[in-house]
Amino acid sequence: MSDRLTPTLAKWPFLAGDVLLLSTAAFVVWQPRRLSGLTLWECVLCAGAVAVGALLCVTPFILEYRALVKLSEAETLAGTLKQLQNLEAVANNVSAATAQWQGVQDLSGQAVKNAKEIADQMAAEAAAFREFLEKANDSERATLRLEVEKLHRAQGDWLQVVVRMLDHVFALHKAAVRSGKPEVIEQVNHFQEACRDIARRVGLVPFEAAPDEAFDAARHRLLDDQIAPSPGALVSETIATGYTFQGQPLRPALVTLKTAVEKGSEETPGRAASAPQPAEQSLL
Repeated sequence: MSDRLTPTLAKWPFLAGDVLLLSTAAFVVWQPRRLSGLTLWECVLCAGAVAVGALLCVTPFILEYRALVKLSEAETLAGTLKQLQNLEAVANNVSAATAQWQGVQDLSGQAVKNAKEIADQMAAEAAAFREFLEKANDSERATLRLEVEKLHRAQGDWLQVVVRMLDHVFALHKAAVRSGKPEVIEQVNHFQEACRDIARRVGLVPFEAAPDEAFDAARHRLLDDQIAPSPGALVSETIATGYTFQGQPLRPALVTLKTAVEKGSEETPGRAASAPQPAEQSLL
């Protein structure tokens, strides 16, 4: 650590003692009167002085090293204790988080339970609402079906009324034609066309079979349905008009057929037939 207090030891006493001992040894060795040789005790004294001086020289460094080692051990121990404290704090945090997680899990379970209850309630309400809609739709369909039936009946009624009116107008027109009066025929003809034009606006279209038109069972009908017309039969006269409503056939035209005598007289005009052939009966 950069901010720690490093223990210091004053080294000058040790260095002074070392210098003193070395000076003593040097004095003993370099005495002028001892140039001839050193005695045993002088050698021992010099060696001891040098050894003690060396010991004194390294002693402060050894002491500082030991102090630093102890300081490092103390710092290590302090760091270990701090880490242990941190571990305890982490353990406490873990315990608190575990407790909170347990609470969150309980709340989540309760929320899931409430959501399931709400979903079940919504499903029940949706089923009830669907059943109500089905009943309402059934009632509305029945009402609409009844209204449609009423409309169909009303349509059939007014169609019958209009058809009968047009039939009476057609009969009136036929009577005017038989009267042979041009003014009456013209007025009744205009009246019939006006009535038919009104009927066409609602989709009811009357039609007549033209004279000498080939008989068509889909468009024409005889008075007596039991009589089958011969092939190539021709229409003689329209007794009652046919009708189509909005493009669909409503009633075929009531017609009479030409007899064989009429056909022969048209083919050979001005010449009487030698023998009358059997004629088809015209039904009125």
